[in-house]
Order: sequence, then structure tokens, then C-alpha cells
Amino acid sequence: MSTLLKLALPVIGILLFLPQQSDAQQREVLDKIVAVVNDQIILKSDVDAQIAEFLSQRSDITYSDEMWYDVLENIIDNNVLYEQAKIDSITVSEDEVNRALDRRIRQLVQQVGSEEALEEVLGQSLIQVRSEFRDRFRRDIMVQRVRDQKMRSIRITRPEVVEFFNNIPQHELPEIPETVELSHIVAIAPAGEEAEQMARQKAEALRDSLLNHDADFEELARRHSDGPGASRGGLLPMMPLSDLVSEYAAAASALEPGGISEVVRTRAGFHVIRLNRRSGDQIETSQILIQVQEDQVDESIAIEKLEALRDSVITHGERFSDLARRHSQDPNTAPTGGRLIDNQTGQRRLAVDDLDPTLYRAIINLEEEGDITEPIRYTIGSGQNRQIAYRIIRLNSRIPEHIANLDQDFDIIRNFALQEKQLSAMNRWLTELREDIYIEYRIDSPYASTN
Repeated sequence: MSTLLKLALPVIGILLFLPQQSDAQQREVLDKIVAVVNDQIILKSDVDAQIAEFLSQRSDITYSDEMWYDVLENIIDNNVLYEQAKIDSITVSEDEVNRALDRRIRQLVQQVGSEEALEEVLGQSLIQVRSEFRDRFRRDIMVQRVRDQKMRSIRITRPEVVEFFNNIPQHELPEIPETVELSHIVAIAPAGEEAEQMARQKAEALRDSLLNHDADFEELARRHSDGPGASRGGLLPMMPLSDLVSEYAAAASALEPGGISEVVRTRAGFHVIRLNRRSGDQIETSQILIQVQEDQVDESIAIEKLEALRDSVITHGERFSDLARRHSQDPNTAPTGGRLIDNQTGQRRLAVDDLDPTLYRAIINLEEEGDITEPIRYTIGSGQNRQIAYRIIRLNSRIPEHIANLDQDFDIIRNFALQEKQLSAMNRWLTELREDIYIEYRIDSPYASTN
């Protein structure tokens, strides 16, 4: 299989629009079986659907017959790993499946704009979606767990990285684009007093309807809540307390099952919470969320705060990272001193050409290490949790475009070397696993004779 597809194809494709494997027998009359792994059949439509998903994400790649067979091999590998997961007695709880389903649905809701729009696209309710794809998600999580365990067992030493680099011919050394390391401090624009008061009053009125007028929680959530799950009565599935924002978790965990909380303020707005059930440190709740109107925030407060912090660094010599830890309202970066990373690779060095256009424009005039921007308008969160904010950005370092070398690029080279070692080890392991698992090709395949 091509290295490109081995690295680029999702290991476990939690692709909501793909048909379930368990439905394969019903579809084979109108479809074509292309391979069988033990008692699991793979249809031509399974391969076609994964290719469509892959190509929709990669505009730099075009379809080929080789790609089709590579994707088929990827699906076979996942079936083999699923068989291994069963041998290893790997189990996945209902709560894990629920969380995975909800994460994927939230991503799709953000793409299309609302739960109602997503239901229209899918042609079924989200309750039906959860029911239909529950087994698929459980299977995918099991496979991912097997693969992760194998990957984590593979380490690489510094001498191996050096050897990997030295084996690259001089004329094939890659050109590393210009990169920067950045940190930021974020200040959320607080709600204006009037908007804050109106949102709180609405939440208080809804809570009063629940406690004193026997209103139906689910009906009020469907009609009034601005939060996720509004269309299903405000339901948030069972999840660990650590996955919830602290104010919400504290209020919910203090309740008895069936209890209704006081109005709780979080960054997202004002919540009325009902505890449905508890299991250890996990809880299932329903909520009614009333958001503060985004266009009624006081941006000047955020700007003034950041101007004062910027002055503390430039004039008084305070450390930007210390101020970020104490004052930044971005929970993802504050603990690391505001440091920005590449979400795909986890690297601190960001390729300038790959920066978000807004970030690129913000830092284009930062020339010296330590330069800090003026406050720049920013949004934090997404979808229904989106908030207007401002930020100041510090240039920690700038490395010009250059030919790769170990001194400047060790971490980048290490990642490539480790990735190659992991890929080789995984291929060898899969080859061993395939020897003990029944695999039958129902079509001619360039790989069939090698398995």
C-alpha cells in the first residue's frame, strides 16, 4: 500500500455518512462483495464511500485504480484489527460510545449550522442516527485501541533519528518552509450589563416554571435552550465530570437525581441543570442554556485588559508566559504560557504559509523575537459556544526557509523517523495477524497473492 494513503487515510473512519458493516448482508443483493475477513464481508460500496470521503478532504490528490485497492486493503486491515481486538477481549462501554457519537455529531452540527439542518441532510433524526451507528462506533473504538496500543509500544532513539537523517541523500533533503513560534493571551469581551441581566432573568423564569408550575423540562429545553441537545430535550449523555466546565460540574454533582439546580453562569451563558443519573464520577444531565446575546458585549474591557498586560511586558519586563498562565481566558493554551501549537502534529513551530489568514495578517509585521501585537479581535470556541474576544500575540522565534538539518529541525525529523518506524512495525504486525485470519478476495487484486 502506498505510504501516502497509509498515513493519510483515517485509521478508524468514524464516517457518519457511511453505511454500517452490519447492514452489508441486506445490501449485497444490490452491491458486490469484494472481500471477506472471517465472517465480515466488505462491499464495493464500502470502498467507494471511503474514497469519496478521503478525496473530499484532499484536493491535491486524484482518484486512481491503485488508490481503490489501497483503500480496500485499509478496510481489510481494520477488519483484521477488529478480530484481534476480540481476541484481546477489548471492551468499550456504552458511555464511551455515546461520547464518541456526540463528538462526531457536534462536529457535523458545526459544519451545517444546527441540529435541525443536520437531520435534514441525513434524512433522519439524530436519535435514529445514534441508534443506527452505535455498533459501528463501538467497533471503530475497539480497533483504534488495538492500533494505539501497538503504536505506543514503538520508541525511537536519538541515534536512530540521526541514522534516518544521514540515510537521506543530500540532494533529497527537504526544504523546510519559514516557521514561527507564537504565544497569545486571550481576553473574552464580557457581556454588557443589560444583556447579562436579560439572559439571567429568562433563565430564572424558566427555572420558576419548572419548580412552581410543573412545566415539562424537555419541552422548555426544545423551545428555549440555546445549548447542544436542545432538540432532544436538552439531554447531555453520560460523561465524566472532568469533561464538563467546572461551574457546570460543581452544580450538577451537588444534585440528587431528578434535582434542578440554581441558575449557573458559565462562559457559555446561564444554565438550568437537571441531574438524571450518576455512575461513579460520571453523570447524565439535561440542561436549558440561555446565551447572552453576542452583539451586546463590552469589547472595550477586553481591549483595555490586554493593553495593560502588553505594557507590563514591554515596559516593566514581566514574562509573557507568566501573564498568559494567570490571565489568558483560552483554557487550551493558558496552562502552557499561551503557546500556540499545530493541532495536527503537536509541534510548536508553525509554517507561515499554513497559518490561518487572520493569524498571518496579525503577525506579518512582527520582526524581532519578543515583538507583541496590539489587541486583535478574535473568537474563541465554536458553534453555540462561540464568544467574541481579543488577543495579543508574541513572536517567540522566526526561522527562515532552509534545507533541513539536525540542529534546527531535530523534532521535525524525529517525527518523520518515528512515523516511518511505526508504519514499518505496523505493516509487519498486520502481515503476521493476517496469517491467522481467514481473508478471501472476491475480485482480482494486486495484493491478493501477497496475503
